[in-house]
Amino acid sequence: MDKRHQDIISFIRNLYQTTEFIPLHEPKFFGNEKAYVIDCIDSTFVSSVGKYVDRFEQEMAKYTGARYAVATVNGTAALHIALKLAGVNQDDEVITQSLSFVATCNAISYCGAKPVFVDVDRATLGMSPDSLHFFLSTNTIQASGGCINKTTGRKISAVVPMHTFGLPCRVDEIANICEEFGITLIEDTAESLGSYYKGKHTGTIGKLAAFSFNGNKTITTGGGGMIITDDETLAKRAKHITTTAKQPHPYEFIHDEIGYNYRLPNINAALGCAQMESLPRLLESKRSIAREYAKFFSASKNIAFISEPAQSEPNHWLNALILEDKQARDVFLKELNEAGVMSRPIWRLMNELPMFKACQASDLTNAKWLEERVVNIPSSARIQ
Repeated sequence: MDKRHQDIISFIRNLYQTTEFIPLHEPKFFGNEKAYVIDCIDSTFVSSVGKYVDRFEQEMAKYTGARYAVATVNGTAALHIALKLAGVNQDDEVITQSLSFVATCNAISYCGAKPVFVDVDRATLGMSPDSLHFFLSTNTIQASGGCINKTTGRKISAVVPMHTFGLPCRVDEIANICEEFGITLIEDTAESLGSYYKGKHTGTIGKLAAFSFNGNKTITTGGGGMIITDDETLAKRAKHITTTAKQPHPYEFIHDEIGYNYRLPNINAALGCAQMESLPRLLESKRSIAREYAKFFSASKNIAFISEPAQSEPNHWLNALILEDKQARDVFLKELNEAGVMSRPIWRLMNELPMFKACQASDLTNAKWLEERVVNIPSSARIQ
């Protein structure tokens, strides 16, 4: 085994004080999770209606600074509905980054729309405003129907940057570009609860945003998601179409449009309420871990720790390293995983997956460079 990798493994084991298998990111339950779940069970309201759903939505809105929050069954559902609310229709296009988790493009596809890929910044791993502006300036025209792609003739309805691993991208610049070209900004905040950019929580700069509470996120509801927005009309419509578009009535089943059964069960929301109470401690622990990683890797000549981007306060959901090249990355992954220290590569570029190969893409030099080098290392909070 490479001596450097042995040293890294030893450091991580000391960090987590264990000789056992170390996962990439495990949930932590040390608060009122059991009490709230038992209370939910005792109430018999374990499905889509109950006090914990309302409370979870209120607490998310208050924490992020958004006016409204609407809970969903998962983050992909939240993003799907956010896109629909933004007016993304069949055969429209949505600009996003190629370096992203597949859920982003899946949600775009659920609308019958096509993703278009632009590059990312190396410092943030998120959408590059420069790449976005160049693409729009070069490839679009303004018409009565909106911003039109000259190559495909399709309307570009939305831009969806992702705050990768909780690292805020330069979203204020992206917002300015979207305003210039008349396109709706939707933030993919699946990984960035607890992350701030220039003093604002991620998700509060775009028209809408979508969070995830999957089991590996900073806080979890087992599975779950959340839409946030400052627009009351959009929030009410989000609630309506995620609850099967059923009109309120004591007993009649009246549905006024095609809706979705995307409701978050009350029992999952109970878990989320307890996790929200623990969020400050979780973030404090994760920032402490990131500082220790940064100090350890500062002496490395061939492995770079991805530090906080300028003017941001990330949640450090998943810590990441940049290796020398793809070969070095593959050796690193093999040796750490064989030693019981979980690590994984960043995602395959979306435009390299079979279902998105035909999608239009700009120059993706940074995305490809990062895809070949970035790995995630254990990032669970240290709370007993």
